[in-house]
Amino acid sequence: MFELVQALNDGAEELKRRSPNPISLNAGCELFIAFVTLFPHESDNFAELKKELEQQGRKYAAEAISFRDKIAELTLGFIKDDSVILTHSYSRVVLKALLHAHKTKRISVYVTESRPRGLGLKTYEALTAAGIPCTVVLDSAVAYVMDRVDFVLVGSEAVVESGGLINYVGSNQMAIVAKAANKPFYALAESYKFHRLFPLSQYDLPTHNPNILSLTTPIARSAGQDAASSDAAQEATATSQTSRGISSSVTERAMTQEQIAKNPGVDYTRPDLISLVFSDVGILTPEGVSQYLVGMFAG
Repeated sequence: MFELVQALNDGAEELKRRSPNPISLNAGCELFIAFVTLFPHESDNFAELKKELEQQGRKYAAEAISFRDKIAELTLGFIKDDSVILTHSYSRVVLKALLHAHKTKRISVYVTESRPRGLGLKTYEALTAAGIPCTVVLDSAVAYVMDRVDFVLVGSEAVVESGGLINYVGSNQMAIVAKAANKPFYALAESYKFHRLFPLSQYDLPTHNPNILSLTTPIARSAGQDAASSDAAQEATATSQTSRGISSSVTERAMTQEQIAKNPGVDYTRPDLISLVFSDVGILTPEGVSQYLVGMFAG
């Protein structure tokens, strides 16, 4: 059994190493390893145990496909006719919930663009294709649009032991604005994303590293070099815009890949900012998530 658990841990580490954002992956691996080590098994020998684990794993994977449908059905009861909803980035479970609500209710959606990957545009395309009125808003316009919405609906990378949420960066500021505006902030999460982490701040997340938000020391350059570089950059931008039919009077600027790499991909939202968590195991308060996690890993 020790060698089996070691092999599972090694496999989990390899999967995490290959993933740019391993938080939800780590939660799933942790859940399966807990099942192997904490729960009683009826097998008398290793060959039977291996077969049992494989069967249980396949069974759980098959059941997990239906989790989003269960969450969408639970969410439906909180979506009234003519609801205006704000969501963030792209989430398969949120998209499932919105499309399910659209079958019986009139809804409208604002979705943030979610820079730098622009995943909000993917949500916009899916919703408009289904006939749902939708508008993309700037990440920096969350406070501007909040007074127009009835509630906020976001997905998750993980729900942690405190009942807090890890999700695409920008979720935390959205929750803070929603709290200030007295708007409900709902998180949707499959139970395999419940994670035994207890971050106290953004910098406790496993994705944080010293490069994130590190300050760049400017390289000393002569005034002539700066002017030449600036002129060259503006000329290149203008040429690019002209070739795309964009007026050169408006200069578009974009972050470099190096600048993007110095920014976080996910952030942490405190439990006191979250109204409810909708999951396949039920509708939970953040405190309820804590209790569920304790029970799940208690054996």
